Order: sequence, then C-alpha cells, then structure tokens
Amino acid sequence: MSWLAATATTVPPESTQQAIGYPTLFLLVLLGALVPVVPTGALVSSAAVVAFHQTAPFALVLVLVAASLAAFLGDAALYVLGRRGMGSKNGSRWLGAIRSRAPEDRLTQAQDKLAEHGVAVLVLSRLVPAGRIPVMLACLMADWPLRRFARGNLPACVAWALTYQLIGILGGSLFPEPWQGVVAAVALTVVISATPSVWRRVRGTARALD
Repeated sequence: MSWLAATATTVPPESTQQAIGYPTLFLLVLLGALVPVVPTGALVSSAAVVAFHQTAPFALVLVLVAASLAAFLGDAALYVLGRRGMGSKNGSRWLGAIRSRAPEDRLTQAQDKLAEHGVAVLVLSRLVPAGRIPVMLACLMADWPLRRFARGNLPACVAWALTYQLIGILGGSLFPEPWQGVVAAVALTVVISATPSVWRRVRGTARALD
C-alpha cells in the first residue's frame, strides 16, 4: 500500500486533469455533434480556460486538436446517417432530427448560399450559431458525397474550435481564478448563441407591427 501512496503523491493534479479532461472533452463534443443539444461551444471555451491556467506548454493545442477532431468525426457520422436516411423510403430518425432543426427559411437560404459559394459555406455555417444543421441538410439534399462534405467541414471544425478557444483564453486572461474565467466564457458563449434567435424575433415583431 505504501507504494500506491507514493505513486499518488508523485502524480501532479494537473496531469490527472489532463488525463481525464481531454478524453471527456472529445467525447462530449462528439456527442454534441451527433445530438445538437449539448453546448459544445461552452465546453470548448471552458476547457480553454482551464488549459490557459495550466503550466503544460501544449495544453491549448491539445484542446484545439481534441475539439476540432471530435467535431469533425461527429459531423461526418451524422452526415453518413443522414445520407442513409435520404436513400431510405421511410427516412431515419437521424434525418428527421436534422430536418426538425432546419426551418424552411433557413434551409432555403442555406441552399442558395451553397449553390453560389460551394464548400466555403461550410466554414461559415460552423461559425454562425445554429447554422451548421441547415447547411448540412442542404448538402444532403444536393447529394454531396461524404468526401466533398468532409473536405469543407475539416477547416470549418478547426475554425469553430479555434474561435471558442479564443473566447476561453479571453475569459481566462481576465480573471485570476480558472472558475471565474469559466463562468465568463460560458456566459459569453450563451450570449453569442442566443443573439441570432433574439434578432430574428425582434425582426419578426417589427415586421408584424408594420
């Protein structure tokens, strides 16, 4: 038992956090890509805050790699499931979930932009809150092969992870304690995510009054 105690004391808490944190971040972002209810942006920002306060030289790089790779693999898996649903007579629950999160006006807009700009739209769709699913459905309806979708989605996932990581770094640099930076980063990501829907409601109310 003494050697177990000695081993436990020699393992830095930071190493333990990293051993648990990076796989957890990867799995949660992967899950969030498949089931778009997990606040993945807030997860990446929070992980970046913690990494910012660590002494490991590559902590932030590992957060970026884990988040972008998980997002890419999750999107690819969801796209494959969506393509199978498109080819099935009865569709699939995954395709139904994609359709339910893509209102007709957003889908039409995504289709028009996809036809005009092609792969570049995928990058923007990842950076715009709630923009990923309509563009993914537009790609499915345009019968894009997985390879073409993946080619545009890879830089999109990297740009998305980097954006939310920068939000986390900003929160981490403003406060001395990691938990304070996490709170600030989560609050900022919530505001960013909610802004488009609030703006659409305001525009809809203004149009109704006119």
